[in-house]
Amino acid sequence: MTIKRVQTDILILGSGGAGLFAALHAHQADPALSITVAVKGLLGKCGCTRMVQGGYNVALAEGDSVERHFMDTIEGSKWLADQDLAWTLVTTAVERIHELENELGCFFDRNPDGTVHQKAFAGQTFDRTVHKGDLTGIEIINRLAEQVWARGIHRLEEHRAVELIRTADGSALAGVLLIDMRSGEFVFVQARAVLLATGGGPTMYKYHTPSGDKSCDGLAMALRAGLGLRDMEMVQFHPTGLLAGTHTRMTGTVLEEGLRGAGGWLVNGNGERFMSRYDPRGERATRDIVSRGIYAEMRAGRTTPNGGVYIQMSHLGPDKVRRQFKGMVERCADCGFDLAGGQVEVVPTAHYMMGGVVFREDCSTGLAGLFAAGEDTGGVHGANRLGGNGVANSTVFGGIAGDSMAQWLRSRAGFRAPDETAIARSMAQHEAPFAQAAGDLEPVRDALYECMWSDVGILRTAEGLQRALQTLADLEQQLARIGVAGADRAYNLAWHDWLNLQNLIAVSRAIATAALAREDSRGAHFREDFPASGDLQGSAYTVVSQCGDRLALAHEPVRFTRVRPGESLLEEPEQRPAAIS
Repeated sequence: MTIKRVQTDILILGSGGAGLFAALHAHQADPALSITVAVKGLLGKCGCTRMVQGGYNVALAEGDSVERHFMDTIEGSKWLADQDLAWTLVTTAVERIHELENELGCFFDRNPDGTVHQKAFAGQTFDRTVHKGDLTGIEIINRLAEQVWARGIHRLEEHRAVELIRTADGSALAGVLLIDMRSGEFVFVQARAVLLATGGGPTMYKYHTPSGDKSCDGLAMALRAGLGLRDMEMVQFHPTGLLAGTHTRMTGTVLEEGLRGAGGWLVNGNGERFMSRYDPRGERATRDIVSRGIYAEMRAGRTTPNGGVYIQMSHLGPDKVRRQFKGMVERCADCGFDLAGGQVEVVPTAHYMMGGVVFREDCSTGLAGLFAAGEDTGGVHGANRLGGNGVANSTVFGGIAGDSMAQWLRSRAGFRAPDETAIARSMAQHEAPFAQAAGDLEPVRDALYECMWSDVGILRTAEGLQRALQTLADLEQQLARIGVAGADRAYNLAWHDWLNLQNLIAVSRAIATAALAREDSRGAHFREDFPASGDLQGSAYTVVSQCGDRLALAHEPVRFTRVRPGESLLEEPEQRPAAIS
């Protein structure tokens, strides 16, 4: 198999908010750098940032503060977040939102007095979510993509990254092996610095929000490269994923948090509002609590025709709902539901991975030459991400990564030679399915969906997690025996489905391993056999790493660098308003 070779100073894997911000900041820091963005789809048209509906958390309004935003983030994380990363998030978000508006041209919704409108989102003590209707992600990505195109930054579109390639002595990263999906040929990009910003995308669950091309590629590559992944047990389920039946891929897509923030009701199959049974805040509780409440109703059999519950907005006035949530009203109408005037079936849907690569505030990692930002990283959100903190995370740390890579390269000249044996070995491994008789991948995919939803989902037990680890081992072996037809490798979707499943199974093992090791319940991770949250003062996070064919797990103590459990950065915490959700 032939291989094409390319050189670039900076290689950015992914074109979401993190990747595009990194490209722009690196270019601004040093316009002489050659910068290349490699993306599995088309730049500006794929990825999760574009799909963001809700908005961007930032402390702008009178009465709010970065300290309040920080405390909401830390308390939402159940005290597992890296506090220095969280502080960087909330402070730099203020700078980044002005950059989005004033330099990149984003238009966000305004109040009558001209100030930026900020709406209520779950788990926060202040209305701080900046938005453009319910299509915030499209606005951000369109403006970022325009600026990247205008600067002549190189693009490798429809190129999927498959391996991080070290130097022969293993001391640093030399580049990345990719597959050009348009031709099927391998491409090795030798880069002086690489940013891992492919995004997470928990599409191993039966119900999930990301598009089907998201398959945790970055996390799988990081595992194979021996990097540690922290907080992998923390998979967030959004409570209200559209439940439109098995015949459409619209099932699982998000109906955003603003619906509940605006006063929407959750109603079970018996016509009863039920969230007050699970939390005094009702529908405005945090995502983990609402998801568990819905799941409990489902297990009790109080379900809608498709097996979920309803969200109802009609009591707020259909015209108001159509005006405030135009995009979602239209999306639901496409699937035959009337969001403004009726009821829509919903189900908890796997939405976001709080876990990821261990990284530092400057976005560097444990592998020299590799930087990481966005959902590929862990530590910013701890056990639970607040809605609206996700796109803030991507844009904040994406910009930091671009600045850091440009700064790092100033004192490092030349390219590092790759381990040619590692390149050949990876090519052979990724071509392995062509050596097997072509088979059906759907039974593997369906079994993975069921395994992760039932045993590594919203409610977990040791028995279920052990069963899941055995199932995942069996699926890994089953996939290895299934081949794909290789007569034409150009746009060979079966091949890429096979590679997607391989990565999803690998990352699923990491999730289940970390979940089994955490014998308490924090945020998105709930153990029915260990329902207590444990000692907050002694909080520790999990780190999973791959050693050969097995996974190793360690517990690392959380460093309370700014505030300890029971304390607050706010001067008068007793006077803080009650959480709106």
